[in-house]
Amino acid sequence: MHTIRIEASRSYDVTVGSGLLQECGRRIRAMTEAEHAFVVSDGTVFVQYGRTVMERLQGAGFLVSHYVFPQGEKSKNLQTYGELMEWMCSRRLTRNDVVVALGGGVVGDLAGFAAATYARGMDLVQLPTTLLSAVDSSVGGKTAVDLNAGKNMAGAFHQPMLVLCDTDTFRTLPEEQLRNGFAEVVKYAVLGSEELFRDLKDIPSGDRLEDVIARCVSMKRDYVARDEFDRGLRALLNLGHTFGHAAETCSSYSLLHGEAVSMGMAAILRACSVRGICSPETADSVVELLDSYGLPTQIPYGLAEMSRAVLSDKKRSGSRLTLVVPERIGCCRTEIIDADDVSGWLKDGGVT
Repeated sequence: MHTIRIEASRSYDVTVGSGLLQECGRRIRAMTEAEHAFVVSDGTVFVQYGRTVMERLQGAGFLVSHYVFPQGEKSKNLQTYGELMEWMCSRRLTRNDVVVALGGGVVGDLAGFAAATYARGMDLVQLPTTLLSAVDSSVGGKTAVDLNAGKNMAGAFHQPMLVLCDTDTFRTLPEEQLRNGFAEVVKYAVLGSEELFRDLKDIPSGDRLEDVIARCVSMKRDYVARDEFDRGLRALLNLGHTFGHAAETCSSYSLLHGEAVSMGMAAILRACSVRGICSPETADSVVELLDSYGLPTQIPYGLAEMSRAVLSDKKRSGSRLTLVVPERIGCCRTEIIDADDVSGWLKDGGVT
């Protein structure tokens, strides 16, 4: 079992290991005197783990209620958010109660945004059940819902008070969801760890997966500690995301997030190779690693459509956009480009 301390405007522990859902009531009770625990989950995850979590919370002395919504990115919108907030009102939650997000990245984003805004903010616990949410979205305090204009366009920074990542939940994940998470793991390796990149060539499993998660969370801890509100250094965590988010938008959110990030990373590596920012060998090694995990590396949408979607990205500032560009494995930087250059970068990345 690993515990990583996140130092931010609110400091908290991220614990990674087996059996943590069984211990969630006791661990959450040790952090709060809240009367009510409100569990937010999607239909698939709640069937698998909802009863266990609610029983453990009740056993720890909480009044427990829950809200369950349909699985998938298409539910991460203002309509679901509004229904969730009304449901919280109907349960007479107060800002002294606690929201418990049980599920993957969509659940964590939606529940986190509700916790950030209900009664001007209440406590949040993240119980990630996917590899992607464990290594990335459950840590760092970013919460959001999607708008028609783009992904995560309405959101807030809201740090949880605790993150419990039970690795037992990965045993029931479909293969595509495990692959989805490894896209973010590869991202961390390309960003800052040549050693992790080498290790990922031997697909991790079991205890090694727990170690990989802890290493990724430790890397994210360092970014969050130095730039909690994403004004500079933390922007590096968007490697692959600018083009990836655009691909998600073009797909009407039928793509899994990790699939889109994989496409985006492959595209930016190819473009960097063409432009002399990284070597062709660096680009090829990342694409080969993504391929080895069964992740897509070609963006299937057209140049004009992708260009429009990229220019709707929330990271755009006026006529300029910031891209994260790898120079070599373990070393990336940001590059500010003009909006007029977006189509050129996409074309160099293989988008036609």
